[in-house]
Amino acid sequence: MNGKKAKRRKRRLRKIGMVLLIIGVICGGIVGTKAGRKIIYKLAAHHIHNVLNNEATQKKQGKMDNANTGEDIFDDKEPILNYLIFGIEEIAGDRNTDSMLIASVNWKEGNIKITSLMRDTYVEIPGYRSNKLNAAYADGGTQKLIDTVEQNYKIHINGYAYVNFENFEKVIDLVGGVPIDLTKEEAYYLDTKNYISEHKNRTVSEGRNLLNGNQALGYCRIRHVNTITNTHDDYGRTERQRRVLSAIFDKCKDKNPIDLISIMDKSLEYVNTDVSEKEIEYILEALVEKHQDKMESYRIPVDGLFQDPRRYEGITYPLILDWNQNILKLYQFIYGDTLEEAQKRLSTWSEK
Repeated sequence: MNGKKAKRRKRRLRKIGMVLLIIGVICGGIVGTKAGRKIIYKLAAHHIHNVLNNEATQKKQGKMDNANTGEDIFDDKEPILNYLIFGIEEIAGDRNTDSMLIASVNWKEGNIKITSLMRDTYVEIPGYRSNKLNAAYADGGTQKLIDTVEQNYKIHINGYAYVNFENFEKVIDLVGGVPIDLTKEEAYYLDTKNYISEHKNRTVSEGRNLLNGNQALGYCRIRHVNTITNTHDDYGRTERQRRVLSAIFDKCKDKNPIDLISIMDKSLEYVNTDVSEKEIEYILEALVEKHQDKMESYRIPVDGLFQDPRRYEGITYPLILDWNQNILKLYQFIYGDTLEEAQKRLSTWSEK
């Protein structure tokens, strides 16, 4: 009974929050001052935080508790926050992370950069035997996955967000689908295989398609057909994931504020995260005030800086990275470092 009451109360608060937020947006549009917009960012952040399924890890909660104010997590000298974004698929009771990426947000400039992490990357998993990256979550959940990424990629993760694949479909449908260009081979593969789970949706064709959630999820899973840029296997799969994320970003930035608020209100309830209200406020302000209209993407490992043997230490088809060189490339992409700056960053990196 208490659970039902809590859900009803949350729905009621969401409706009130939506009304207040829409009023704030309308008033902000009339006033048009930065001070007025700051109030809107604060209202929006509070509402978004209430809608999200917030589940701060013990490690992050400790950092927040030790901070004097919410602003202490924002450093003017290093205005980039890194969030681990991953998708979860449940198979026979097991929960696997089939897709993983780092979303790097510059809260001063409003830049967003996406780095795909290949799931077959051979990594050290703290407290467990070395294995592929996608084994870390199965071994120890969200915090173990974060610890594994931090230890191997030598990068601080400020937070995380994840959705399961069923909810991923719902989010895409809420934004009205995503425009994706398909090759003749991709279209034929999607229409004749079971990657698109609902048979009625196997209707794509060569060229530009507006993919619904079920179609887009199938597209993101393809491995055995080359992409439009001629990449294949898991490299092609991660490229497709980045294309879909960029398409979602483009659809959202073109929405008017009222429509965007409505989409966010419905879609964010499918997201599990530990992002704080203050982080949301800073990121919203940066994205709106700086008028950023594109999202850059990258992939680790970089071509030429890894090996892919049939078997290594009992693991089949892992990716063995030249870690130092890949980490330097990662720093250069995310932070805009020169090679010398990246080398210094790596030499002084600490997990604390």
